[in-house]
Amino acid sequence: MVSSSGLPSISASASASSSSSTSTSVSTPTLPSGEPTIRVLAMPADTNPSGDIFGGWIMSQVDIAASIVAHRRARSRTVTVAVDSFLFKKPVFVGDLVSCYGRVTKVGTTSITVMVEVYAERNRQDTEVMKVTEATLIFVAVDAEGKPMVVPELMAK
Repeated sequence: MVSSSGLPSISASASASSSSSTSTSVSTPTLPSGEPTIRVLAMPADTNPSGDIFGGWIMSQVDIAASIVAHRRARSRTVTVAVDSFLFKKPVFVGDLVSCYGRVTKVGTTSITVMVEVYAERNRQDTEVMKVTEATLIFVAVDAEGKPMVVPELMAK
């Protein structure tokens, strides 16, 4: 089955059986519903000396994704002012398809807090999906002079 993004759909669970003929349901991570804020292929140039994808590269992708979400909500320029949390759960490898899903979790007078979850699709023939990183970043909306400005109310749809 193929999703609207043209990628194969990932099943929510896999079944494993043992030699004693008992069956256990194993939860398999899936990509969140909706479209990712960004999706990028991890390349050899992005590795650290150990051959894993450099954590700084992942942090950069998270900041880009979060800034897109913040900009859309503020409808103006935003700047990163803080990284509230950043958790590397699993390594990312060359060839992994990295998807960053961002969402606004809080809006202040001038600030916007964005949570980003990062998933890697590994072994894309079998499409093993894993959550590799999660982070929370805080942005401030700024005007043309770079001064903080009020984040506008959401417009009714």
